[in-house]
Amino acid sequence: MTPDSHGYLSHKQILVVMGGLMTGMFLAALDQSIVGTALPRITSELGGLDKLSWVVTAYMLTATASTPLWGKISDLYGRRLLFQIAIGTFVAGSLLAGFSHNMEELIGFRAIQGLGGGGLMSLALAVIGDVIPPRERGRYQGYFAAVFGTSSVIGPVLGGFFADGPGWQWIFFMNVPIGLVALVITTAALKMPHVRRNHSIDYLGAALVVGSVSSFLLYTAWAGPDRGWGSGIGVALLVAGAALAVAFVAVELRAAEPIIPMRLFRSSIFAISNLFGFLIGVAMFGAIIFIPVYLQVVDGMSPTKSGLAMLPMVVGIFSTSITAGQVMTKTGRYKVFPILGAATVIVALVLLSRLDATSPYWFAAVAMYIMGAGLGFTMQVLVTVVQNSVQRGDIGVATSSVTFFRQMGGSFGTALFGAILSSRLAIHIADALKEAPAGAAANAGRVGDVANNVQAIKALPEPLHSLVTGAFSQSLHDTFLSAVPLVAVALAVAFFLKEKPLGTRESAAAPDPERSEPVTTP
Repeated sequence: MTPDSHGYLSHKQILVVMGGLMTGMFLAALDQSIVGTALPRITSELGGLDKLSWVVTAYMLTATASTPLWGKISDLYGRRLLFQIAIGTFVAGSLLAGFSHNMEELIGFRAIQGLGGGGLMSLALAVIGDVIPPRERGRYQGYFAAVFGTSSVIGPVLGGFFADGPGWQWIFFMNVPIGLVALVITTAALKMPHVRRNHSIDYLGAALVVGSVSSFLLYTAWAGPDRGWGSGIGVALLVAGAALAVAFVAVELRAAEPIIPMRLFRSSIFAISNLFGFLIGVAMFGAIIFIPVYLQVVDGMSPTKSGLAMLPMVVGIFSTSITAGQVMTKTGRYKVFPILGAATVIVALVLLSRLDATSPYWFAAVAMYIMGAGLGFTMQVLVTVVQNSVQRGDIGVATSSVTFFRQMGGSFGTALFGAILSSRLAIHIADALKEAPAGAAANAGRVGDVANNVQAIKALPEPLHSLVTGAFSQSLHDTFLSAVPLVAVALAVAFFLKEKPLGTRESAAAPDPERSEPVTTP
């Protein structure tokens, strides 16, 4: 494909490229929605609800830590090859995860899956930054919303169907044929221009960022909940994470090809957008993971039914994402959307915290729709804002930085909320048993045995069943409310975001002068 004089593709050429990108994005987007619904059933069979957050955290850890690497290496070697490697890695991890026999294996193979998933989203968005000028990207936001909307609709339903029927393993096995189709399509569709440049890989910086992120996440997901937040190993992980982060910054300041160029943070738009993305990522992944826990444990839904019940959140994401994209294309302005999105998410979290066993479904549906609407106002908008603030030569690394900080927020949020849910659940169950009738209290041992198994909870006799579901309801109340202060900070941060006119084909930054002429990938 030949770009125009400004380095961008025509509308018809863009649609061809989008066909390849959307298949890869669909893989990653489907994973986020299909696994969440089936997690209670998976963890019941393999080892306990108390390890629920680890299945997600392992994926998020490797996806987050690898995201800057995918972006930087694709800037050096081109997008298509790296995108295909990411698809292959994701498919291999999926196949292994489907053959897991215990929780430890599943967590390990989810980490491999996350390694590929870290490249799917960031590389797809980086390609969009390459071929579409900022002012026109809102026009194509509907395509992204279609991918997320479709995957979010069928993901929970398929996750529930497989969990209830053929087996949760098929949640992972189904990625294999989809991934193979994605490889074929990307081979045919992603014949787009890329540029070559002299390069070197910052291996030390890569190792430091992986070590720092891993240390912080292990503290949040493991050492804090299991060993105590002030334990020796917990403090050691915190110190190690901070020290490695400082070392990473020092190395990046001197590296010839830094993983995340520190000069980008001189732009307040880049810095504030990524801080906002980190904070909003905490709420986004927390909601996706723990809403199904309410629907299945407290409300007693099957996995399939809980997947269908989450449809309002999908509609919310879909509607506001398209609306925001159209308004941005028409006006060239964007600042209002992060502000509106954060405020909406706060309202949703407060409503979600009020859910209990007596709540009517319409109330839960309203809360989920509002949550989706808030996320729709921010998800794709931030990518466009950051891409608009950097030079064309930094599109890959800038886009991967947005994904990196948002996923890092999601990783911390999932681990933190999982720890809060587990600790508060133990307290609320103990309190409930103290006030239970003598007969129920005599069976208190059964509660400890089944509290981590959704199917066993549903089989508990009354009043034990009501006691346990009530404890879960109170624990989820605490979990959702704990996210409100973080999103409130995100709201305050959004007000400091500067508004830079979105670039058009004529006004967008010129290509990096260090690069040679475009070379078409065969």
